[in-house]
Amino acid sequence: MFTSRAEYRLLLRQDNADSRLCEIGREIGLLPERNYKMFLNKQRRIEAELMRLQVTRAGTETLAQLLRRPEISYRELPGADFTLGEEIANEVEILLKYAGYINRQEAEVRKLISLDTKQIPTNFDYATVPSLRNEARQKLTKIRPATIGQASRISGVSPADISILMVWLKRFLASDQNKDCPAGISN
Repeated sequence: MFTSRAEYRLLLRQDNADSRLCEIGREIGLLPERNYKMFLNKQRRIEAELMRLQVTRAGTETLAQLLRRPEISYRELPGADFTLGEEIANEVEILLKYAGYINRQEAEVRKLISLDTKQIPTNFDYATVPSLRNEARQKLTKIRPATIGQASRISGVSPADISILMVWLKRFLASDQNKDCPAGISN
């Protein structure tokens, strides 16, 4: 898979593959204990350096604040730890410089995961959703996904289609509940 084609490419970087996959590899027995210990050591060193940069000051700013500037690299920081190694220094720099973007993508992933719990009623008629693109309407009608998460993974169904679908599902569910109550009073 090309990361440039991935929706959450900041989270799927090549340089953080070990932090995403080592735990899984260990759990299923593919990662030797020696390699896992090396991974844990690397993670501890990264976390320790991040903490040190958050509390160490250079004038009125912390080293972390200085490193977030685009024109400053880790090796140019006053008080940079040159014993860390290039891989750890690069990881620390990326984590600090792109923290806002990474946090935003992690929130999007959590939202996407929560969409897998939002059920689509089996009797929902996609033809009643006027703003859906024709391709999305056709694919949703043909595939009949059980959840919003499944619908979002269908090729040809855009994030805008999912947003529209969610609005119409709310309306559908509200009107469906009101059918059982006299005079449209919901429970």
